Amino acid sequence: MRQATRKQWLKFGIVTLLYLAFLVWVRNWWGIFLLPFIFDIYITKRVPWTFWRKAKNPAVRGVMSWVDAIVFALVAVYFVNIYIFQNYQIPSSSLEKSLLVGDFLYVSKMSYGPRVPNTPLSMPLAQHTLPIIGTKSYLDWPQWKYKRVPGFGKVKRGDIVVFNFPTGDTITVNTQEQTDFYTIAYGIGYQLYPKAINMDSLTRYQQREVYNLYYTAGSKYIRSHPQEYGEVLWRPVDRRENYVKRCVGLPGDTLQIVGGQVMIDGQAEANPEEMQFNYFVQTTGPYIPEEMFRELGISRDDQRRISLADSEQARLGLDGKDANGQMFPTYDLPLTKQMLATLQGNKKLIRHIVMEPESPTVSEDLYPQNLYKHWDRNNYGPIWIPAKGATVTLTEDNLPIYERCIRVYEGNQLEVKPDGFYINGQKTDHYTFRMDYYWMMGDNRHNSADSRYWGFVPEDHVVGKPIVVWLSLDKDRGWLDGKIRWNRLFKWVG
Repeated sequence: MRQATRKQWLKFGIVTLLYLAFLVWVRNWWGIFLLPFIFDIYITKRVPWTFWRKAKNPAVRGVMSWVDAIVFALVAVYFVNIYIFQNYQIPSSSLEKSLLVGDFLYVSKMSYGPRVPNTPLSMPLAQHTLPIIGTKSYLDWPQWKYKRVPGFGKVKRGDIVVFNFPTGDTITVNTQEQTDFYTIAYGIGYQLYPKAINMDSLTRYQQREVYNLYYTAGSKYIRSHPQEYGEVLWRPVDRRENYVKRCVGLPGDTLQIVGGQVMIDGQAEANPEEMQFNYFVQTTGPYIPEEMFRELGISRDDQRRISLADSEQARLGLDGKDANGQMFPTYDLPLTKQMLATLQGNKKLIRHIVMEPESPTVSEDLYPQNLYKHWDRNNYGPIWIPAKGATVTLTEDNLPIYERCIRVYEGNQLEVKPDGFYINGQKTDHYTFRMDYYWMMGDNRHNSADSRYWGFVPEDHVVGKPIVVWLSLDKDRGWLDGKIRWNRLFKWVG
C-alpha cells in the first residue's frame, strides 16, 4: 500500500465520520459497503478514478472533465432533493390567494423528516417522466419499504404541505394531466349506466354492487380504448405527482364541513385569511374592466363569463334582461372576503352577487365515490380521520370510507361477502391502522381538487413543507409589464 500523507488521512477521517453520521441518521447500514471505496479514493488510490486526466488527447480530457462534473452534480442534486430540500412550482389556483400560480417554492424535506426513497434508482429533477423523450425517469426495481428519518417536527393543522397524489397510483398516459384513473372510470360508468334506480331504496350492500358495476364497466372501457386514453400505468408512492394543499385535519380528528366552514370535533376551525369561494357576479350592464380584475388579483383563467337560463337566474335571485332585452353580464369568480366586500361596495357596476350553487350530481364526484351520500363541497361528512394504532369497527356505512386505506395504502387483501368482511382471509369487523392519515384542502375552496374528492393522505405520501417563495411569475403579464411579482420574492410561506 502506498504511503498516505497526514492530510490524506485527515480528509479520509472527516469524510468517513460525516458518512457514518449520515448512515446513522437514515438508519441504513447497507451503506457501510461503500467504505472501502472511500478508503481507496483518499488512501490507497488503487482504482484509477481520474484516469482521464492523464490522457494525451486534450479533447478526451475536456469531454471527461465535463462528464465528471455532470455526474458529481447529479449525485449531489439527487441527495439534496431527497434529504434536504426540493424546488416546486405552483401549477394551479387551488391555494390562492395564499400561494399563487407561478410561485416557485423551496420545499423543506427536513421539516417532517425526509423519506428514504421507494424507488432509489431514478433520475434527479424528474418526478416520473424524462423530458423530451417521454420515458419513465425511474426503474421499477428495487422497491424499498416506507421509512422516514427523523426531522424537525410533524405535520400540524394549518400547515401547507407538499405530498404525492394519493390516487395517482394508477394513471392513463393521455389523461394524467387532468385527473386519475378512478375518477375517469366512475364517470364513464355513470354514463354507460344512466341511473334509473332509486338508490335510497337499496341496502348498503346493494348500493355497493351498483357502484362496483359502474367502476368495472368504466375500467373495461378505458382499457379497451388505448387510442383515446393511452396506456394504463402504475406508479410507486414517491413517483406520483406532487400536490400542495393545506392540512385541515389530523389523525384522530372527526372532520365535517357545514356551510363551507370546516369543523373539527364539532368546533369551527379558524379559516385561512385568503380563503376563496366562487360567486356569481352580475353587473349593471357594462363588463368588468381588466384594470379591476388586476386590482382584485383575478387571473385571466379565472375570469369566467357565464350564461344562465331564466329559470336559474330567477332561482338565484338574479335579474334576467335589461329594458332593451339584453342579458346582464354575469361572471363566475373566486373571491376572498376582502374581494367580495370590494365588489359589493361598487354599486355603480355590480348588480347582484350570490354564491355559486351546488351541482345536483356533485355528490358522485366526492370521496368515496362508491358510497351513496347526500354531501357536497360546502356540506361534507362527518368523517373520522384514521390514526396509527387506532381501531375502527367496520360497517357497511363506513367501509367505503376506509377500504382504500386498508387495501391500497396498507396492502391488505379485503373482500366483502354476503356474510361479512374478510381481511387477508380472516373474517373480521375491526381494523387497526398502521399509518397516520391527513385531510388536505385548498384555500380556494370551490376550485380545489382535494381530500373531498380523493380522500385521505397517508403519512408515507407526505413530501415536505414549503418554506419560502424564491420566485413568482405572473403568466398573464409580460416581462416589461410586471411579470415578476417582486413583492413575493423571498416571502415566507405561512
